[in-house]
Amino acid sequence: MQTKVVKINKDLPEPEKIKQAVDILNKGGLVAFPTETVYGLGANAKNGKAMVRLFEVKQRPKDKPFALLIPNVSDIDKLAVEVLPFAYRLADRFWPGPLTLVLKEGARSTVGLRIPKHPVALEIVRNADFPIACPSANLSGNDSPLSAEGVLKDLNGKVELVLDGGKVDLGIPSTVVDAASLPVKILRKGFIDDKVIEEAASRKRIIFVCTGNSCRSVMAKALFEKKLKEKGRSDIEVFSAGISAPLGLKASAETQQLLREEGIDVSGHGAQRTTADMLKRCDLIFVMQRFQEETILNNHSFLKGRVYLLKEFSRFDHNELEIEDPIGRGMDVYKKSFYAIKEAVERLIDLI
Repeated sequence: MQTKVVKINKDLPEPEKIKQAVDILNKGGLVAFPTETVYGLGANAKNGKAMVRLFEVKQRPKDKPFALLIPNVSDIDKLAVEVLPFAYRLADRFWPGPLTLVLKEGARSTVGLRIPKHPVALEIVRNADFPIACPSANLSGNDSPLSAEGVLKDLNGKVELVLDGGKVDLGIPSTVVDAASLPVKILRKGFIDDKVIEEAASRKRIIFVCTGNSCRSVMAKALFEKKLKEKGRSDIEVFSAGISAPLGLKASAETQQLLREEGIDVSGHGAQRTTADMLKRCDLIFVMQRFQEETILNNHSFLKGRVYLLKEFSRFDHNELEIEDPIGRGMDVYKKSFYAIKEAVERLIDLI
């Protein structure tokens, strides 16, 4: 086989050259191209013959699978199962970039995923309608190539195409993280420092949910953020939403008044409605009433074990665990709900 070498603009890759690479991959061929870390060797992960050939060319044991390059964070849900919230947050923070996340693919298997940052690699992935298996473009055990010349040293005559985008920027492999369970494990040290990964993974994200996101959930978020500040904690991100919230709805006048008395200004609040994409990134979801819990779990069963009544999680020991909706019911009902929420978040701060 004659390996074709094509020069490509590393910053503004020419569309016809990207198409040439994708066409070869689509037909089961192998293409080497620059990523931000090292040169990678791509194969169509949906093509069985291409994958067999990739193992043969790499001289890699069959029990060592290849990571896949994907174009969007949303593709995680197409290729992995039982994804934990912190894995999405790592992806949100470090992708596109030199981070490979190892996630559950099935009961006994895992899959490594990454969104590359290099314009050439990213354009190839975005233009392909299949995930791309992409180890480094060298024989197993040899140094990872940092240039097209380095690729040819090992693979000349063994692959169809090398896109020459010059020397790569980083020259250090991606950090590989086992994100299938906690605590987080660094499987391979790479460009991103271990401590940065561990700090990001250890953070929690919680969301308070009511119906319209104009009173109870707004109160809970504001009061809990105040408690976090008082405790000097910066390890928890706090959000609020409503299961049927009108987009952009302001906090009610009564809510704003009660929070002003606590030294909190929520005049800039705009309501948002709960979505699967929002909720799957949260470690804990606190609702005010049972029907909100039921609505969330009926629509998103994968969230079971993360949704709680706020007062129930906060260890109230009496039967009145729901916090009633005060909308349109006067300041007395607002105050009752407000002080119930305030007591609940004061307990909550010591439980998470």
